[in-house]
Amino acid sequence: MKFKGYAYINTIGCQMNVYDSEKLAIILKSTGYEQTKDVDKADVVVCNTCSIRHKAEEKAFSFLGRFAKIKKRKPHMIIVMAGCVAQQEGKKAFKRAPHLDIILGTQAFARFGKYIDAVLSGKNRIVDIDDSDKIYETIFDVSRSNSSEHDTLPLKENKISRFVTIMQGCENFCTYCVVPYVRGKERSREPESIVKEILTLARSGVKEINLLGQNVNSYGQKEGQISFAKLLEQVNQIQGIERIRFATSHPKDLSMDLIYAIKDLDKVCNHLHLPVQSGSNTILKKMNRGYSIQTYIKRIYDLKQQCPDIGISTDIIVGFPYETKDDFKDTMNLLHEIRFDSIFAFAYSDRSSAPAAKFSNQIDEKEKLDRLNKLLELQEQYTKQKNLSLIGKTLEILVEGKSAKKHKGFDKSQNNLEQMSGRSACNKIVHFPSEHAKIGDLSNIQIKNAYTHSLWGYPTGVLN
Repeated sequence: MKFKGYAYINTIGCQMNVYDSEKLAIILKSTGYEQTKDVDKADVVVCNTCSIRHKAEEKAFSFLGRFAKIKKRKPHMIIVMAGCVAQQEGKKAFKRAPHLDIILGTQAFARFGKYIDAVLSGKNRIVDIDDSDKIYETIFDVSRSNSSEHDTLPLKENKISRFVTIMQGCENFCTYCVVPYVRGKERSREPESIVKEILTLARSGVKEINLLGQNVNSYGQKEGQISFAKLLEQVNQIQGIERIRFATSHPKDLSMDLIYAIKDLDKVCNHLHLPVQSGSNTILKKMNRGYSIQTYIKRIYDLKQQCPDIGISTDIIVGFPYETKDDFKDTMNLLHEIRFDSIFAFAYSDRSSAPAAKFSNQIDEKEKLDRLNKLLELQEQYTKQKNLSLIGKTLEILVEGKSAKKHKGFDKSQNNLEQMSGRSACNKIVHFPSEHAKIGDLSNIQIKNAYTHSLWGYPTGVLN
């Protein structure tokens, strides 16, 4: 393919957006564009957007707005809005960003290369937000695993961990969420296609796979395919893959088969992200979550019974419409009951296309932030307690790269060693000094110090 220029991809949002940016990067390369880290060199600029929160949407328009003046002196530059905001706004996005050339919805990626060629031929203001029941299949381009001067992956710089989407869309229709409207109906990939992609990744040196879906627990149900637990069994057999993670799990579909898979499959990490969103049954019903808090707690106890050392994280929304002080107290009590390893907590914000935007009894912004701060303060105590309980234990760490932190508590004899960083199977960040550890190694680290957001220790050996 003839070299046409450089492309810059800015990714905003979740892991699925990161994975989608991989697809866009592969298409751009097949069209003749190499990626660059330097946005000033770019001939094509893509912003892959997220609309789950208002702040993310504004961030996308702010980024794209920077190129209005630049395009006047570089008229050949192609500006693309892709992803969820593109799907949500369609041609309305031109009102805020009239310099856009392409608005590419979440289900239009297969046609991206064609649209790039169309713009080069003189066409502009292309909009594609058509729905599709098909999943666009892109197998990871192994040639991109050999880094060159111009090759920039829109992922972590280490290449040992990769995202793989196993399904797209959602049909749960939580009242606060826009995903069903911007990602479409739930549809699962064929298991053979998923395994083929992961085999390709394993051959390129990838050690860890993160399987993605809006609700991985319902994988294959509509299509009558194998269950998610059975898919994990197949991925677990792939040589070269050392670890398997997945997100996101919906509590209403968490089966005992999946719990047993976490317990019995050696490569499946001992960690589960299980969004609860609220500790109040009243609010869960308003959110249309489809489970009670008692059911959620039972699922957690089932997990802990089978996997006593499992790390559990969750998502929580505070200040949802109708949330009383007693409802919020129920959420605080849930934190005390479960003692999550970590949480992702947010103050509720309206999304115009989500049903909850029309709810009355909206909560005052100041009250939302006050509740959020109280929640985070309580969770920080539990997270630190969890981490402190690991001091003296030895954890197997998948080395991800050099540590950005310098720990003064190491022995002086360790000062000349490289400080590395990685994650345990239960998703704890661990920093340690090492003379020989390389990215992709499995290292046994004895934990010596624990803090709220990380652990520190010394290697007891390196497993290759």
